Amino acid sequence: MTKSVKVLFSEEANKQYEELNRVVGEDIKKGITNSFHQQLLKSINQKKELLKINPQAGIHIPKSLIPKLYKNKYDVNNLWKIDLSGYWRMIYTLRTTEIEITNFVLDFLDHETYDKVFGYKKK
Repeated sequence: MTKSVKVLFSEEANKQYEELNRVVGEDIKKGITNSFHQQLLKSINQKKELLKINPQAGIHIPKSLIPKLYKNKYDVNNLWKIDLSGYWRMIYTLRTTEIEITNFVLDFLDHETYDKVFGYKKK
């Protein structure tokens, strides 16, 4: 028996996703056909579909590097990242049961915010 796979967004990620959809809608009304926001939304939607096929498509982040933010807020014990267009990242965790796998998307982060959250310093 194959487990079903879902992709769900945290409340924060869902707000970001809805805002991105709104901005893209405005771009389209203005006749803009290839904006940064459109590329990012397309990238998120593509990665969402990829995760439905392969829940481990991203890069696994070692437990010792999981930021306290995610441990405390979402009680995660595993964390993954997948690269998006424009140097953005989608951060997610896997939750499994006997019958399904859930990719729980926690955040969409630009490169600078990603570095801050994960404690990377600029050189």
